[in-house]
Amino acid sequence: MQPKSDRLVETVTLSQARSLIRCLAHDQSLLLLSPPGIGKSDSVVQAAAETGLPCRSLLGTQIAPEDVSGVPKIVGERSVFCPPRILLPEDPQPFCLFLDELPACSPDVQKAFYSLLLERRLGEHRLPKGTWVVAAGNRVEDRALVRALSTALVNRVIMLHVRVDVKEWLQWAQGHGIREDILAFILFMPDALMRGIPAEPSPFSTPRAWASLSRALDLAQGAGLLDRNIRRALAFGRLSPEDAAVFCAMAEEELENVLPLDEYLCRPDLLPRQATARWFVLSRIRESLDRGELGVHPPMVINRFLAGVPEEHRLALLVGRVRAWGEIGAAETMLKSLREICGVDGEAPADLLKKTAQYHRMQPDFEGEPS
Repeated sequence: MQPKSDRLVETVTLSQARSLIRCLAHDQSLLLLSPPGIGKSDSVVQAAAETGLPCRSLLGTQIAPEDVSGVPKIVGERSVFCPPRILLPEDPQPFCLFLDELPACSPDVQKAFYSLLLERRLGEHRLPKGTWVVAAGNRVEDRALVRALSTALVNRVIMLHVRVDVKEWLQWAQGHGIREDILAFILFMPDALMRGIPAEPSPFSTPRAWASLSRALDLAQGAGLLDRNIRRALAFGRLSPEDAAVFCAMAEEELENVLPLDEYLCRPDLLPRQATARWFVLSRIRESLDRGELGVHPPMVINRFLAGVPEEHRLALLVGRVRAWGEIGAAETMLKSLREICGVDGEAPADLLKKTAQYHRMQPDFEGEPS
């Protein structure tokens, strides 16, 4: 889940970002960048709360330059700029100053932040010693009404590119009341936690979207409204279409007990006996093979898995993917399985694959929706 860019970018997880905030933000200004919806703002607030600092927020899309630099008043024969209370409270105690959506600020507002980010200063006033300065926002490629950051601003902050970590999110979700069916789905399809931003303005899956859907489903269920149509309406209104479709299908088939793929690969005897659940699992294994994700397992595990898959589904896993399975060390078991299933012996692999393809064309469409 690395950010897509032509530049070489190193990323940190949300927990790593929180640790860096606690360590550096009293001395260095930080800017957290990521796609929308992964939890940057919550992480800043949480880091401040863990340290006992009050958090004061400014939203970049709703402020003007004078909201930063302050407005002038006449003192004697001179004008003095008075910063707003949120940036410089009367009580000179340290706090966390959170500049949310900083990349969405206008160039004039970005310029007004220069001395604040570099020197912790607003005109002639300095922030209380120990005050944090942390900013966050989306990237230009996220198409989230973000403006290009000036080089002068970039040179005044440490930019941290934040990524989604599935294990971290699951730990957070378990402690924040996220529904069991959503937890099971993300365990089964971890890629669904964060999808790419669509070209058109339409719902897409993010950690924020899943948490929001969980709350919406709970509210609908509490009101006695949750049925098949309502679930689908809510899911398609919050998630990427492909995730919404599979999530609803799994919920309707009561597949919340489906395990992570690695467990099935290591223990093929755990494959679900129920047809729809088994279809989901085997489909996901084929997708993982196509994406090159199964190569992390040693050949012994791959061979044992293939040998343990029921005969009626083994061909569906092998047809069209002989090369891919062979590249991760399954050639011997794979060819043995093909010969056993087709009832032939000693034939060349190419001839055997032709017969396998003919057999597969007579079988139900493995790619179609489960009945």
